[in-house]
Order: sequence, then structure tokens, then C-alpha cells
Amino acid sequence: MTVYLLRCCKDNSLYCGMAKNAVERCLVHNASQGSKYVRSRLPAVLVWVERGLTKREAMRMESVIKRMPKAMKEALVENNS
Repeated sequence: MTVYLLRCCKDNSLYCGMAKNAVERCLVHNASQGSKYVRSRLPAVLVWVERGLTKREAMRMESVIKRMPKAMKEALVENNS
């Protein structure tokens, strides 16, 4: 499983999600088939991915990231570059 962050270009917000394949999931989001949050802020760009997690690890990590302040999420993205 993967945990990923998308940058929503309309308002520069970050969206966290989990999927088996983050690239394919990003394509789904950009086809307006994903979450309502992203759909209203398209286009979205994949900016951070953590791969190789079990489903349980991915769920836990997604939960932790969703509770982080935006500055901490931005730091994840920055450190990934």
C-alpha cells in the first residue's frame, strides 16, 4: 500500500490518501472520480508518496498525516524533493 499527498492547484492545499497505486489514484482524482475535496480543487499533482506499507501501516500513517498542520505536510513534501 502507499500513502500519498496531492497538491490541489486551485488553492494550493494538500490532500492525503492511501491506495495500492498512488499514480493511478492521482489519475482517478484528476478524472473527477476521486474524493469530493479534490474534485472541487482540480487539477491535482502527486507530490509525495510512501510505498511498501501494509494496509494497517498505511491507515495509521494516513491518519497521522491528516492531523498534521499544513507546515508539517509541506516539510514532508520539501524533504522528498
